[in-house]
Amino acid sequence: MHIGFLLIPDFALLAYASAIEPLRAANRLSGRSLYRWSHVSIDGAPAPASNGVSIQADYGVGGDVRFDYVFVCAGGNPAAFQHQPTFAWLRQLARRGVKLGGVSGGPYILARANVLSGYRFTIHWEHAPAFIEDYPDLDVRRSLYEIDRDRLTSSGGTAPLDMMHAVIAREHGSELALAVSEWFLQTHVREGEGPQRMPLRERLGVSHAPLLRVVGRMEQNLETPLSRGELARTAGVSLRQLERLFRLHLGRSLGEHYLGLRLERARHLLRQTSLSVLEVALACGFSSASHFSRAYRARFDHPPRGERAPYRPTLWR
Repeated sequence: MHIGFLLIPDFALLAYASAIEPLRAANRLSGRSLYRWSHVSIDGAPAPASNGVSIQADYGVGGDVRFDYVFVCAGGNPAAFQHQPTFAWLRQLARRGVKLGGVSGGPYILARANVLSGYRFTIHWEHAPAFIEDYPDLDVRRSLYEIDRDRLTSSGGTAPLDMMHAVIAREHGSELALAVSEWFLQTHVREGEGPQRMPLRERLGVSHAPLLRVVGRMEQNLETPLSRGELARTAGVSLRQLERLFRLHLGRSLGEHYLGLRLERARHLLRQTSLSVLEVALACGFSSASHFSRAYRARFDHPPRGERAPYRPTLWR
């Protein structure tokens, strides 16, 4: 099998390594050349990862080479990537029946190329809010990885190790796949449906169950914030008691925590989408752009528009 890795500038090195290293291990442990791989960049030049390391490319986009799989590796701000030759090449590969994959921010590039319609897929949680705003009709999941016919997507980080375990098992049997996972000290191979993020208990360092229920509902209701009374009913305690719980366990009020969640979501949308400030405000539960701007400046020491300058779309030629 010939595997292509399309490396988008600022791709995530860890996610790329987690996808390619199982192929090397499969060859080594089987004693056969089951896989070979090549690197593709948009112009044939070395492709820089987000940490500054560059990978030498074997081909440029559109090169005359036959692949069985092509995995798009992206990171940084994939929503800003605009390169029509890349999108056209991916569509051409899809027409040829090449299996297409996306790692970390890679599914964003696949969506830009219009090759994800009718498929279920996943993307890194950091990119998900912007992606959903851009592509509300696509079937994006919050899972570790998804394999749907000839589309293979992974949320990034170390999740490609789990996805490639499934690929190797499908093609060469579970015995080899398990050997590869043990090679990389995977004591537990995760299912694709697993969560991308740590449970709230670990993320917040809190074990109080009613409080965790409330924070979970907050995270699920950012566009239309729940009332303080609804949150207290979720916890099964009085509003006064709920406020005490937030200050005791999180060091801030209920309102401060909820506002912080909404503003963090807003920052992701400002950086990764072309939505107007008003549209971002409404998507994060603010009734007006002026209210949103005041809250944003108070939180981050600059207005919402200040997020836009470093993240303008890059046109790769």
